[in-house]
Amino acid sequence: MNGLAADDAPQPPKVLNTPLEIASNLRLLMESHDPLIISFHERSQRFQSYLVEVDRDTGQIGLDEMIPRDGERYLAAGESFRVEGFHDGVRIAWECTTPMTVIDTDEQRLYRGPMPEEVVYHQRRNAFRAALKLTQLVDIEIGGDKLKFPLTGKLLDISATGCKLRFDGDVSERMQLGQVYERFVAKLPFGAMTAPVELRYLHFEERFNTTFAGVRFHNMSGLVQRQVERFVYQLQREARRFDKDDDF
Repeated sequence: MNGLAADDAPQPPKVLNTPLEIASNLRLLMESHDPLIISFHERSQRFQSYLVEVDRDTGQIGLDEMIPRDGERYLAAGESFRVEGFHDGVRIAWECTTPMTVIDTDEQRLYRGPMPEEVVYHQRRNAFRAALKLTQLVDIEIGGDKLKFPLTGKLLDISATGCKLRFDGDVSERMQLGQVYERFVAKLPFGAMTAPVELRYLHFEERFNTTFAGVRFHNMSGLVQRQVERFVYQLQREARRFDKDDDF
């Protein structure tokens, strides 16, 4: 268990300031279609977007239309904002202090502006992210003051810092990025765990009529942390045993 905790130790953040480093990391976010969280200074609401252009030659980037669309109003008014994305446990964040242009074409609506001069690269975890087998998906429920009715779904994977969830149908209108939901319950094999979670990712996949969400554990108690670590450790052990069986 101590080994697992050591693997999860956060690394100190690095500041990238060469165009090559910045462009290659932004391209990672773009090619992986990693969601971005946009927050305007002195505003509590969070917005979601994606990188759709990274052009090192022109020194320009393009952000996809914001969800919800209200954020565009602040951007068009020239308000500065912070952009934050996660790729394989690495936090990639930067400040946009230069106004961006709203581009509206038949194909898409996007916001174009200069590439950031500095990007914070922060390896938050090396945690083993344990995926659950489809036959063993854990039932979850998420609720709190900000939800009229609790939502029920399935746990897809889990690490010491958060987890990925699946809901049937489109629940994206009922949830808000950056929101903390006080009551997240996962029915683990050895008993239910309850903790507050913060919504970091939300995407409705129309082809499957399924909403995928990513949450980060928020102010976990020591008891819940031990439950999560125990479950991750158990899945890790099963995965290693499965890999060993595969060798024969």
